[in-house]
Amino acid sequence: MSRSVEEVALSVKRLQHRHHRALTAALADLGVSLVQWDVLRHLHAHPDASLHDLALLTFQTDQSFGTLAGRMVDRGLIERVPGPGRAVRHRITEAGEAVRAQGAERVASVAGRSFAGLDARELDQLGALLDRALESPAL
Repeated sequence: MSRSVEEVALSVKRLQHRHHRALTAALADLGVSLVQWDVLRHLHAHPDASLHDLALLTFQTDQSFGTLAGRMVDRGLIERVPGPGRAVRHRITEAGEAVRAQGAERVASVAGRSFAGLDARELDQLGALLDRALESPAL
């Protein structure tokens, strides 16, 4: 019996929800939420990113990201630096980098446990199938 598109979509959502809960718990004692750690991860990969770029990367609106960034600046995890013209860029601080690195180990552990039932070939296949699904035109 083949699965419906709706069943597969629900399985993807359930897995995402399970990851979100597990990662939130794993990061809690670092004093950051999953969303905040994701900001640090993206700033590590994209130094000097704009507010708009970071909002897109973290699935937020510019306004909600601006509020989040302000809290992270206040905590010393990121800093705002002048960009070209009136632009403002963001950078991860030394403290933010330490939290990002510790969080990365925890994220890898959670993901490893989540996909432990798949062998390397199956994991590659799942990744390829998800990539293909993501290539579909946006909704």
